[in-house]
Amino acid sequence: MRVPLSWLAEYVDLAGDATPDSVMAELVKVGLEEEGSHKFAVTGPVVVGQVLEFTPEEQTNGKTIRWCQVQVAPEGQKAADGGDAIRGIVCGANNFLVGDKVVVALPGSLLPGGFAIGARKTYGHVSDGMIASSKELGLGDDHAGILRLTTINLDPQLGTNAIELLGLGESAAEVNVTPDRGYCLSIRGIAREYS
Repeated sequence: MRVPLSWLAEYVDLAGDATPDSVMAELVKVGLEEEGSHKFAVTGPVVVGQVLEFTPEEQTNGKTIRWCQVQVAPEGQKAADGGDAIRGIVCGANNFLVGDKVVVALPGSLLPGGFAIGARKTYGHVSDGMIASSKELGLGDDHAGILRLTTINLDPQLGTNAIELLGLGESAAEVNVTPDRGYCLSIRGIAREYS
């Protein structure tokens, strides 16, 4: 059972410096089995953007990319990294439409696997960030294309911190719940044991 620390903190007082490992150490003391600790490996700036337009461009290798214009901050404001509110981004996915709100990793951000994002020249354009999929953000194994925020019932303001919005700064302790402790299959049950 994965126990996000923010959820656990809704039921019990956690120390300000609590980590998944320190929470698991306490849970082991009451007889639960340690499975592991989990943290998203995403650092910002990762923001909500909106696709303003894109141009499909067929490449010599047979691949078609989209040269996209993406707004990553409200009108008249700078982006989270201090740059322009509208960015040109090269994207290989084709599952999004003009007007879709998406997650954009701006230059300076770091995605799982140590994948650093920077402005770089690719396919004849300077791509100033990356429009991300769920898999690239570490949210799951779905790599069918870009994460469109409407598909998860979100409609946030442009420039919103996507790390906070999607819980990508979250950490969790994971414990093995034995058959005799079924009440620990809920956050409330784990909180009871932790307290």
